[in-house]
Formats: sequence, C-alpha cells, structure tokens
Amino acid sequence: MSNTQLKPKQTTKRLLAVLPDRARDVLINRYGLGKSSEKMTLDAIGKLYGITRERVRQIENYAINNIRKSDVYKSEKAAFQEMEDMLHSLGGIVVEEDFLGHVAKDVSTQNHIHFLLVVGDSFKKHKEDEEFKHRWHVNESLAKQVEDSLRKLYGSLSDQDLLPESEMVNRFLEHLEGVAEKYKNQEIMKRWLGISKHIGKNAIGEWGVAHSPNIKTKGMRDYAFLVIRKHGSPIHFREVAKQISVVFKKKAHVATTHNELIKDPRFVLVGRGLYALAEWGYMSGVVKDVIKKIVDKHGPLTKEEIIEKVLKERYVKENTIMVNLQNQKHFKKDKEGRYHLSDEKTAA
Repeated sequence: MSNTQLKPKQTTKRLLAVLPDRARDVLINRYGLGKSSEKMTLDAIGKLYGITRERVRQIENYAINNIRKSDVYKSEKAAFQEMEDMLHSLGGIVVEEDFLGHVAKDVSTQNHIHFLLVVGDSFKKHKEDEEFKHRWHVNESLAKQVEDSLRKLYGSLSDQDLLPESEMVNRFLEHLEGVAEKYKNQEIMKRWLGISKHIGKNAIGEWGVAHSPNIKTKGMRDYAFLVIRKHGSPIHFREVAKQISVVFKKKAHVATTHNELIKDPRFVLVGRGLYALAEWGYMSGVVKDVIKKIVDKHGPLTKEEIIEKVLKERYVKENTIMVNLQNQKHFKKDKEGRYHLSDEKTAA
C-alpha cells in the first residue's frame, strides 16, 4: 500500500480482540483473516463446529455488532476515516474489486480491508445484480445518481456503437447532471463506467455494449474487425493477421485470417489482398459488380468517369477496369462514348 497510514491487519487484530474465541474464529474463517487467506462458506464453518449455517450467520452478525459497540471500534475512527477518504477520492462509489486492488495488491491484506468495509458502519454495499457489479459507497444519493446515469447511457447505445474512451466519457457526462465537479475527471468516470455490466471496453481501449462482438470478441473475425477499424483504412490480410497476434496475443495464421475475412460481410475486398470495412461505404463484389452498381446508380458514364468512381471503391489498376468494360456481355458503349449496362435499351 502506498501514500497511506492505514495498517489494516493491525486494525483488524485490535477489533477482533474484543470478541469471545468462537466468534473471533468465525470471522477469521469467514473473511480469510488468518494464516490462510481462503474464505470459508457458512456451511463449511458450520461443519467445523457442528452447528447449522444459520447459527454461523447469527454468530457472524453478533460478532460484527459487538465490534461496532466496542470502545476499540471508536478508537479506530482514524482508520475508518482514511478508508472513507480513499473511497471518496476514487469516486464515492467504487466496484469492490477495484477498491481492494487500489488499496493493496496481496489477497491477504485485501481480505482485511474488505472486513473493515463490512464492519465500518459508514460503508454501504450494493450487491451484484444483473446490471451492476458488487460496489461500495458512502453516499446513497450519489450512488443512485451514478447508477441511474449508467442506465440512461446504456439505453442510448446500440450494439454497433464503438466509441473512443473520451467520447464515451463525454456521453456519460451528459447524463450526470448535478454530480459534484470534484468527481468529474477521466479516472473517476472510467471507474464509474466499470460499475456497469452492460457497458464494456475491448482490448484496443474502445467502449460499447458489453455483449456486442465489438467488445466481447469471440474469434478471428471479431479480432480482424477491430484491427481494421483501428487501422482506419484498407489493410492487407497478412498485416491483419500480424496485428491480431500483437494486439490480442492470439496466434493468427495468415491463411485462416484470410478465409475468415472472405466469409464475413463486414469486410470488403478492395484490392489484391486489401480489405476494408463495409461500414466505411465500400461497395461489395468484384470490379465488374462495382462498375455495374456505379452505372446503375449514376446512369451512362464515360470511361474516365467510370475509372474515377471505381478507384474510389477499389485499389486496382486502370487497365483492370478497362478490361471489364470491354466485356460486351455486361457493358456496351453508345455513340457518345458512354457506357451502359448491356441489358438496358439504348437509343440508336
């Protein structure tokens, strides 16, 4: 632990000393406060003493209440105040795992901190549910405000949304009216976003809906999508495979990566081995198909006009476009030198 006067193990030891032996042992086993940092269940402790799990629960509650009523508890006010200040500095409402990880790195010390959170009557826990992770707070109205804002933020996102961290924070801020300015910084916003189970961050640091393939990446296609998206322009499949290995630490074979890109409509082949994202507006299909779509959309066009438009869609040589235009099965040229689709009726 750094920058703190808090000595959780010593504080815990003094608090436990006010209890009868069995009550103290129950808490030590329940919260992993002894030589072993493993926490025991109510059932396991019950078997140890030959009593029911409900009786163990009663002893646990009795022990915690006794500690709170003791003079030792009052004398440890500074330790609890320091933990309260820490909780405020981290945002006032913090995921349990984050708080414990921030205060200490080893599990044993984290267990003692957790026990002090349970005993300290100013700390309130909201248990994990479908929407949010286990979290602690010292201000009920702030906790409610943050949770309500996270619900609104999630409601405003579609499965396709994939936002840079700064943009997600700004969107979150729009829903956080009335929250004290001291909390409105990047680190606290990110910590609050982490409370929600519905909002998540992927391996390249972009945020979105937690269950979407952009965040919960499941295989090569999802990895490839994020790699190409981050690159921002068409990229060769060999480079995609290489970047998957670097960014996601996953073994990506070049041939396998190429096969996955071919199969997925999210990707468009725009040149020799070059892939772009369909969401960038590139037309799908081979060069012939692209020319057809362009002529169908814009009507008859000159050779130069077709070449210009195709080159916005495909990284190919002009000669490749010309070879396709010569195919009279698909295209024909009128007296003005403009190309039509072959199945169109043209004026003589």
